[in-house]
Amino acid sequence: MLKSMTGFGKREGTSHGLAVAVEVRSVNHRFREIVLRVPKGGFEWEEELKALVARTCRRGRIELVVVYGKGHERGKHVTLDRPLARHYYRALKDLQREFRLGGHIDVELLASFRDIFRVAEIPVDDKHLNRVVKRLTSGALADLDRMRSKEGKALQVDIAKRLKLIREMHRLIERRLPRVVKGLLERLRLRAPALAGSEQETWLNKELALVADRYDVTEELTRFRSHGVQFEEMLKKREPVGRQLDFLLQEMGREVNTIGSKANDAEITKYVIQLKSELEKIREQAQNVE
Repeated sequence: MLKSMTGFGKREGTSHGLAVAVEVRSVNHRFREIVLRVPKGGFEWEEELKALVARTCRRGRIELVVVYGKGHERGKHVTLDRPLARHYYRALKDLQREFRLGGHIDVELLASFRDIFRVAEIPVDDKHLNRVVKRLTSGALADLDRMRSKEGKALQVDIAKRLKLIREMHRLIERRLPRVVKGLLERLRLRAPALAGSEQETWLNKELALVADRYDVTEELTRFRSHGVQFEEMLKKREPVGRQLDFLLQEMGREVNTIGSKANDAEITKYVIQLKSELEKIREQAQNVE
């Protein structure tokens, strides 16, 4: 079954009170590109996280973002330097006594001395945090994979409808070819020079052979059908087939262009235009296939 290269997944959790969130999103890319955005201190996990992504996504540009707490930062706590606060308090009392000062030494005054407070990050158990991040990443990737599979099914349905139209156009061209050849033969007979019976037949055969070589599209139709069969077989495979589909569409496009240039028939030209239109629509869809 087909998978789209576009998807999104997100999981949230905690590690000893620290809020953790993992987001993963993917978009089209010719190959596979994995981009990690992890907080400071998380670089040692990069290879493990990349391995998790690689097991789920074979193609596309995949961005994995890990964030801690609010504002994408680890939680913080405030500590009071009690010995320093006592020194300030005693120093202020000494000043009062020495200079006979009034007033009160209260919390508001002591709080104005900023260096008695220290702000530090909440200690984190890195091993536990690592396990949490990997678990959340696996969950986010599962969500991403479900979205990619759902979109892939929608792509497959649309492509199948267009392939049905393409097979019909192919059938109509094949049915039209004998009439085209017959019309060419009749026009040749009208243009045949006034020759003896056997000589005229020889001339007609020679001219018909030239015309057939120039206008016959049987080989192109056969190759086009073969590519179409391969294309449908690719759609049934479970592994990524996006690049193979793109190659087959290019080959089918070449055959259609040759048919259009060689057929020299208004009816076939109409079918060729319809074929090109459907192939282009399929190509746009296939560009999003993993």
